[in-house]
Amino acid sequence: MNIGNHSFDTEKNCYIMGILNVTPDSFSDGGQWDSLDKAKAHAADMIREGAAIIDVGGESTRPGHTQITTEEEIGRVVPVVRMLKESFDVPVSIDSYKGDVVEAALQAGADMVNDIWGLKYDRRVAQLIASYQVPCCLMHNRDNTDYENFLEDMCRDLEESLEIARAAGIPREKIILDPGVGFGKTYEQNLEVIHHLERLKDMGYPVLLATSRKSVIGLTLDLPADQRVEGTLATTVMGVERGAAFVRVHDVKENMRAIRMTQAILRG
Repeated sequence: MNIGNHSFDTEKNCYIMGILNVTPDSFSDGGQWDSLDKAKAHAADMIREGAAIIDVGGESTRPGHTQITTEEEIGRVVPVVRMLKESFDVPVSIDSYKGDVVEAALQAGADMVNDIWGLKYDRRVAQLIASYQVPCCLMHNRDNTDYENFLEDMCRDLEESLEIARAAGIPREKIILDPGVGFGKTYEQNLEVIHHLERLKDMGYPVLLATSRKSVIGLTLDLPADQRVEGTLATTVMGVERGAAFVRVHDVKENMRAIRMTQAILRG
């Protein structure tokens, strides 16, 4: 898979997508990187530690979040996307599900779209991805946890996202799937989808696992968000073992070391 001017071997490697939240209220790092200087310094740290992609988000999507206006989100992310493209040779992803925000970020140079609603919130996002010929990550999400058969229903929901992508003309080689840990799932279902990540891989697309510091870890270990590194590392190791091509994390250095060690063991 090509993202920006970089090539990714999604069959043999697992790459890190570093999280850059330029928000005042994200659940784990809200307000820490909300100026250009802070964002640039943090991106430089993540790249040095091994991040292969930087994912820029301008709206918190934590449980119970308040949606901000499109104008405010654009004002947060576009200057950061431009700065990253001018400063670093690394693909930049825009974490948004709104067409106007996605378009503004792509115009600013974003190389990829990370849509937490799997193209279902704003169908224009699919058209923009196809038009700009960029890769996308389609996350599983729904506004309830009413599943008859959780894993089967989750895959069926993702097939709906894939159909939207196909209808818009997005090539299959530009699609990544994300099981959506923490979104539209109970605590038990979050654990189940991590355990059975191969079900997504069997759908024939690279898989991204995004568990970093999330509530499933906090509930398991009874720890606040800033003390969930070890729990995140356990999920990363599980993800690599089950074939994840990408992990989206806050703590790049630690996760990079866990990935390298796991891959060394798997390769013997």
